[in-house]
Amino acid sequence: MKIMRYHATIPAMISSLTLTLILSLCGHAAVAQETLLREASTCQISPSLQTQWPETDFTRCTIDLTEIRSGGPPKDGIPSLDMPDFIPLSEADYEPQAPLISVAFDGEARAYPLSILIWHEIVNDQIGQMSFSVTYCPLCNTSVVFDRDHGNQILDFGTTGQLRHSDLVMYDRQTESWWQQYNGEAIAGALAGQALTILPSRLESFAEFSERHPSGMILDIPSDHQRPYGITPYNGYDSSRYPFLYEGSLPNGIGALERVVVVNDEAIALFHLMQARRVERGDIRLTWNSGQASALDKAVISEGRDVGTVIAQRQEDHGKLVDVPYKVTFAFVWHAFNPDSPIIGVSSEEQ
Repeated sequence: MKIMRYHATIPAMISSLTLTLILSLCGHAAVAQETLLREASTCQISPSLQTQWPETDFTRCTIDLTEIRSGGPPKDGIPSLDMPDFIPLSEADYEPQAPLISVAFDGEARAYPLSILIWHEIVNDQIGQMSFSVTYCPLCNTSVVFDRDHGNQILDFGTTGQLRHSDLVMYDRQTESWWQQYNGEAIAGALAGQALTILPSRLESFAEFSERHPSGMILDIPSDHQRPYGITPYNGYDSSRYPFLYEGSLPNGIGALERVVVVNDEAIALFHLMQARRVERGDIRLTWNSGQASALDKAVISEGRDVGTVIAQRQEDHGKLVDVPYKVTFAFVWHAFNPDSPIIGVSSEEQ
């Protein structure tokens, strides 16, 4: 793609019980969880954050709020895209291997390049009656699409500038509740204990999306933000030994920043799937194909090494394969949120 440059310096790089509620969209949304609140006396936040967030009810929380740490930017310092513009694929200038997040609702397909999302992290969008947020956390390499229609209101999301387990903490502008991007759970505020519905999406290459949806639309480069789109400030990050802004324990038997595929509360090492090309877990089929660049390798995103594309699908009774929600994240992230759960493909003796 055409790389836009500007002269500013690129930013420096880098217990609760659960009640399960089955929420679905067309039968294929992810299982959401509702988490019990902690005692209000245990919900302690720093005085500075309380001052910065006067509308957030920190007496309602589901986690130890001392796990929250600053990621550097202030509230909305990484600006979400709230009125996104799209262009036809024929007008887009991307390399075939360029990574993007894609969705398809009501017969319309849209793509969100990581070369843009890496600078904004959240896109609040709508197709027909479907309101959703496309999110990407570079430090966790976690892309998740959420249904914004929650309860009796449509939520709009922004960035808090805070992290937990190195993962983006979002907030909604309606109640100023804080949400964990990795799993869509509200961790503090009026909606604490509630969870967003995760919608099916794909993390794939420009070529793959173009082949599947030749009439699809792609997010246009924002004209009202000065960012070096096409460049990542996290170059070399996914080959680092240690994660950035993370203080927790690390998994055994696998590198902290090795990629894992998370689906149905299980994690499979990406190198295991790459070798097998196809893995089946119950009614879930995972496949891997080459051809997608890492957004966290080279300074120019499209020049990143090939990490390939994962497709997660469920085989229905009539044999049709239907996309299901999944994540391609880092091993340390899975371990942080699931410390007692193994990673398939890693020797049990090593874990």
